[in-house]
Amino acid sequence: MARLTLSEQTVAGMRDVLDGRRRGPRAALLFVGPAVIASIAYMDPGNFATNIQAGARYGYALLWVVVMANLIAMLFQALSAKLGIVTGRNLAEMCREHAPRPAAYAMWTASEVAAMATDLAEFLGGAIGLSLLFGLPLLVGMAITAVITYGILSFDRYGFRPLELIIGALVGTIGICYLIEIFIAPVSWGQVGLHAIVPSLPDAAALTLAVGIIGATVMPHALYLHSGLTQGRAPARNFGERRKLLRFSNREVFVALSVAGLINMAMVAMASAAFNQGHSEVAEIATAYHSLTPLLGGAAAVVFLVSLMASGISSSVVGTMAGQTIMQGFVRFRIPIWVRRLVTMVPAFFVVAMGVDATHALVMSQVVLSLTLPIPMIALVVFTRRRDIMGEFANRRLTDIAAIAGATVVLLLNVVLLLQTSGLTIPGLATE
Repeated sequence: MARLTLSEQTVAGMRDVLDGRRRGPRAALLFVGPAVIASIAYMDPGNFATNIQAGARYGYALLWVVVMANLIAMLFQALSAKLGIVTGRNLAEMCREHAPRPAAYAMWTASEVAAMATDLAEFLGGAIGLSLLFGLPLLVGMAITAVITYGILSFDRYGFRPLELIIGALVGTIGICYLIEIFIAPVSWGQVGLHAIVPSLPDAAALTLAVGIIGATVMPHALYLHSGLTQGRAPARNFGERRKLLRFSNREVFVALSVAGLINMAMVAMASAAFNQGHSEVAEIATAYHSLTPLLGGAAAVVFLVSLMASGISSSVVGTMAGQTIMQGFVRFRIPIWVRRLVTMVPAFFVVAMGVDATHALVMSQVVLSLTLPIPMIALVVFTRRRDIMGEFANRRLTDIAAIAGATVVLLLNVVLLLQTSGLTIPGLATE
């Protein structure tokens, strides 16, 4: 008898749990994976840059923004997972089926642009980390990142579980790195606790940065991908099994996104402790690295770069996976993973080869994401509240209100961010 693969063993174990033959904490671990992969979107290199700037300029004051952004992210990732579990289709497939064909193709185009913009930021993040740590030219760092990313993606041939475990290990690496950082940095825990729950804006310019934090938090590709990751792992055969799957999914979303939120808070706290007093001008990843060595020691700087590389590599893998989900969902077309990887790498190599500043490229990629974000957010709100699609799992009134409010907040702040980026003066927001 042929030996079951790791993924097949996981599916068999989940089936035992759903059938009531297996219980306990170890049984729950079988369902862990989709939210862990999606959580990478909230720890990508773009978050590094934003959180460092927030901590350096305003200390702990904007921690509450990170908390609020994470709560909104939890809600929408849970809705995405629910859509995949209940309907057996991912968000891109639902858009294709329920939107007019011209609209569906327009949505696909915008989503592909978002996937490429996401990959640009993530790919550059890993390359910047390698470049700074080993003193390599940025293009060489990008080539190494490409090889590592493709190597990880090649595990896809063995099913979903190996990739989930690899991504989980990289998430753990990022978490351990920042656990080390906050013990090295002289963090004021009282201030962390206070500003995590008490809203404050030190000045009008802080509002602009708060907009940037929230506007770049909920990632379009993560919303598409999460629904795809949950749709086929352990297909539910009846109402009771769907209910169980949703319970496991919601728990995982809560834990995974809580970890991501704590890591983001640790980024702000570390930057505050290291840079706020005397180095508040630090706003770029490279500057932060060079400043950490004299301030906190070489170990802190190296740990920072290790976390950045883990973030860049893992988020680049996840971005490619999301691109596959988007293409297959919208146009029912799948290309070899190495072709997908090559297509999404080209813009990053082009940007660097043209001499464009890497940090500026990261910022512009976030602007592109802001433009495309309304598509998956609005689609999720519409689909998950429709009883003809979700049946008894349609959003309850409170969930509906929270989802609409969350989408409205993020979309309005994205509009402000885009106007700011375009150079327009907005009443109430300070200019640099």
